Amino acid sequence: MKQKINLTLALFALISIIAPAFSITLINYSLFRTQVQRDLQNYTQLLCDTGVFQTAYAAKQDIHDFAESPALEELRSEDHRITWVSADGTVLYDNDTDASGLPNHQDRPEITEALSNGSGSSVRRSDTFGLDTFYHALLLKDGTVLRTAVRASSITSAFLRALPAIIGIAVILLAACLIMSRFLTEQLLKPLNSMAENLDGRIGEPVYTELQPFADKIRSQHEKILDAASARQDFTAGISHELKTPLTAVSGYAELLETGMVDASQTKDIAAKIRHNSDRLLALINDVIRLSELDHHELPRKFVPTDLYELASECCRNLSVSAQSRNLHLSCAGSSAVVTGDRDLIKELIENLIQNAIRYNRENGSIEVFVGEQDGHPELTVSDTGIGIPKDQQEKVFERFYRVDKSRSRETGGTGLGLAIVKHIAEIHDAKISLTSEPGQGTTVRVLF
Repeated sequence: MKQKINLTLALFALISIIAPAFSITLINYSLFRTQVQRDLQNYTQLLCDTGVFQTAYAAKQDIHDFAESPALEELRSEDHRITWVSADGTVLYDNDTDASGLPNHQDRPEITEALSNGSGSSVRRSDTFGLDTFYHALLLKDGTVLRTAVRASSITSAFLRALPAIIGIAVILLAACLIMSRFLTEQLLKPLNSMAENLDGRIGEPVYTELQPFADKIRSQHEKILDAASARQDFTAGISHELKTPLTAVSGYAELLETGMVDASQTKDIAAKIRHNSDRLLALINDVIRLSELDHHELPRKFVPTDLYELASECCRNLSVSAQSRNLHLSCAGSSAVVTGDRDLIKELIENLIQNAIRYNRENGSIEVFVGEQDGHPELTVSDTGIGIPKDQQEKVFERFYRVDKSRSRETGGTGLGLAIVKHIAEIHDAKISLTSEPGQGTTVRVLF
């Protein structure tokens, strides 16, 4: 990132130097060219005003006889070329070379324009010398044309002459920009580096207010990652512990049978214990697999309109035998309430809540399932007359492998994952779970869709 910022600033500095230098050179040359053409026009007009060429033409004498004229002598310049051309293009006089050896000038652009419009100008470039020759022609009253010319630097030569200075300035400024960009980069990235080094600690107020949302997001994600890692570690430890207990029991009972250390009368009892622990292992494995599936939110879900009351009634009928075996009264009441969700998952949520109420209830207790609406939202309530949950443990009951009464849960076949599965299903449906309970008075769980 530092290298990218440095290169970007260096490139920007280089462009900032070259572009203005080229633009200024171009503008200055344009002004210079305009000034040269204006001076040339004035010079030509002054020559015309001397009347030397008109007098020579009227007297039909060679202009060289008048070359020593004081009026012309004052205007003579070694930098200017003076050419006098007749109406048919014949060169009558040229101060730079012998006029008799020059070709006809009628096809010259400035001459043609002067014969047509009274005056004409043109610029021709010499690639050999890198110079531009400026021409200005003026039509005299006698029909002849007076032309003057002057050479000046071309835009290319002007830029080439300025190039060493431009390169020198560019090198100096580029070096300064690189040093400055390195310093600025360090200053810009220092708060980010500080934030990165202190993710586990407290991130103070960012130096740049624009970084506040970024800092909040990074901190939030970091905390989620840490929480997830901690939860994964706790889950691994929990599942290891939960699997160890029934596996140890199964192994121990199997060893007793293998060594013949039990009487034939005890074999049936030991086989039942092995089956009980095996069922517990199977239930535990199934719940772990189910939680893993629910963790993958990207898995396809079949969300369809579902009558929550009909589904709750079906669950109550299916679990009525289990409730009766514990001398519990299970009832379902309420009215129709339509939920858009995955029918199988919602059914699993209701069954887990009812099974949990059965598992932690008292002898001759009751379980009431109610379906209704709260502020237009479908609501499911499962109430029991069980052992209840202390206030300091109510927020933990939806954690994996957490049990209020561990011995009671294991006796009844609980895995400690039922309410964790309920929580996951509720999150998938954007539902809110609330729990109210008093020790010895029972528990009520509400799910608001």
